[in-house]
Amino acid sequence: MFSKILIANRGEIACRVIRTARRLGVRSVAVYSEADADARHVRMADEAVCIGPAAVRESYLVGERILDAAQRTGAQAIHPGYGFLAENDRFADACAAAGIVFIGPPAAAIRAMGSKSAAKTLMDAAGVPLTPGYHGEEQEPAFLQRQAEAIGYPVLIKATAGGGGKGMRLVEKGEDFAAALASCQREAISSFCSGQVLLEKYLWRSRHIEIQIFADGRGNCVHLFERDCSVQRRHQKVLEEAPAPGMTPERRAAMGRAAVDAARAVGYVGAGTVEFIVGDRFAQDGSFYFMEMNTRLQVEHPVTEMITGQDLVEWQLRVASGEPLPLRQDQLDIRGHALEARIYAENPEQDFLPSTGRLLHLARPAESLNVRVDTGFEQGDEITPYYDPMIAKLIVWDVDRHAALARMRQALADYRIVGVVNNIGFLSRLVACPAFANADLDTGLIERSRGLLFPLPSEPPNSVFFVAAVAGLLREQAAASARASQSGDPWSPWSRHDGWRLNLQPRRTLTYRCGDSRHEVVVANVADGWRLTLGNETVLARGRVLDSGQFAGQLAVELDDRRLVASVVVLKEKQERHVFLNGMNYVIVRDDPLHLVEAGGAHGGGLTAPMPGKVIALLAAVGQRVEKGAPLLILEAMKMEHTITAPKNGRVQAFRYAAGEQVADGDELVDFEVER
Repeated sequence: MFSKILIANRGEIACRVIRTARRLGVRSVAVYSEADADARHVRMADEAVCIGPAAVRESYLVGERILDAAQRTGAQAIHPGYGFLAENDRFADACAAAGIVFIGPPAAAIRAMGSKSAAKTLMDAAGVPLTPGYHGEEQEPAFLQRQAEAIGYPVLIKATAGGGGKGMRLVEKGEDFAAALASCQREAISSFCSGQVLLEKYLWRSRHIEIQIFADGRGNCVHLFERDCSVQRRHQKVLEEAPAPGMTPERRAAMGRAAVDAARAVGYVGAGTVEFIVGDRFAQDGSFYFMEMNTRLQVEHPVTEMITGQDLVEWQLRVASGEPLPLRQDQLDIRGHALEARIYAENPEQDFLPSTGRLLHLARPAESLNVRVDTGFEQGDEITPYYDPMIAKLIVWDVDRHAALARMRQALADYRIVGVVNNIGFLSRLVACPAFANADLDTGLIERSRGLLFPLPSEPPNSVFFVAAVAGLLREQAAASARASQSGDPWSPWSRHDGWRLNLQPRRTLTYRCGDSRHEVVVANVADGWRLTLGNETVLARGRVLDSGQFAGQLAVELDDRRLVASVVVLKEKQERHVFLNGMNYVIVRDDPLHLVEAGGAHGGGLTAPMPGKVIALLAAVGQRVEKGAPLLILEAMKMEHTITAPKNGRVQAFRYAAGEQVADGDELVDFEVER
């Protein structure tokens, strides 16, 4: 076993590798960009080396700097994590030349499977069934469009060096092909330094099933069963589970054999994943089609660990150090069911637009044998625009799928984030929607369940405003008590905060806003609490603080005969109250006349950048009249392209930035005149 390894990655996977290394007594070296100087993986590692500026092309993708860091710190091996250099054959070769072990497959195996086109050719020769498509070298746009027409729409355009859903576009009709191809190639060049693509027939109601394989340097190879990764948005996985619902022993054995055969065909060593697509006849026949092989550990590997009881990072370290596989195929079995949800800083209601900012409040569910959280962030850390916006992976396990779903629903209800827009509410709706709960799975599940997953905004129940009011009143009481204890006469009746008035009943109004509506809570002090009135409802309220922090307080609130446990997070600058109640997060704003709030947002018809990024293309001409929804420009941010569209019918007066220029969050991009 190694005594010291370097992790050539960041975020939750770097933290994940460090945990296993520490358990095995292996020292760890982290690398970090200037933007990650205070990141959690840097704080966790035994040593850390800065490798450059924030941009990945100047830091995490510079193999020479990473190798130099390994040599200077005496690391014997490099774990690449996933993404960045994990599937870079040149980096694997460079590690070997430097006498440093690459904790991954041989460079030749990466080359064989690193290109989706080459991998499909190899699998075709080996007799593995492929989806109809084109995966040749000719890349001229007109030729590719003719191939797409021959395949028949809908087709998928996929970057041959891609992964993680990037460099992928679904095209449903011929007139959209050219624009989709150009967009796909731009994103592929930005993410993978290669614009080469392949085409595949898009299968409706298909399922995405992948097989975890593992091989050692002694000729042994096993599979650790399957994962179902069908639930996706933007071709990126959202929920994963193992084993796959509805999988028969016969199909599992067939797919496992095919995956092991694929690994043996390229002389594979280490952890890898063979991905298959299964058509809409999943329950009727045993057909499946090869998609690609990922020559690395996958983001979703924890669900495999949970159902097998194995630590796959430990397997990686042992195999890379020359040991045989820890177990044979007949020693592996499936125990229970596991689910993984990816917690992202993104806004599902705005087409999953990534979010940036500081994690002002972060409360994770308690970890146990049933609940696991893999994360690269802690409270106070910042989500920057430079990297993928995944905050954490929430993994649950139980004896069967029904019990695991219940675990996931509760764990999501216990996960509380304030400071960035996030997808926890969306995930809660997703795991509860009938299609997912009943395992009616396919890659289009989110789109066909939009009505349930993206409900129209509704007013919070009165209890939310009552809880917010009690939280505020308790804070006022605590502040008054603190002032009294520090005064010259702590027992003075004037130091009390009980609302006493001579010959008058104390009464005040607390006003809250939610969207465009106002909610006035009338507060009357009574002997042991407050009488709260909102509209036609009046309750006797009492409360006590269970736990408090810089921004948040956990409360026990009694409303008449109901007892509620809630958390209220206060952001004073915005006067926001984030009320976490009954598994929901409600955001309301205190309308305090003593607090001056500056109005924000765009003005004068300007269109602003939703986050820092770079202008990729201008899609309209100055002076051009456009319809509502017409694309105006493309902004690249957080490894994704975002199209800025016309908010209404109008005319483009000017562009504030040219293609290739960087923009900051909130910068005005377009002067736009709305038609009257």
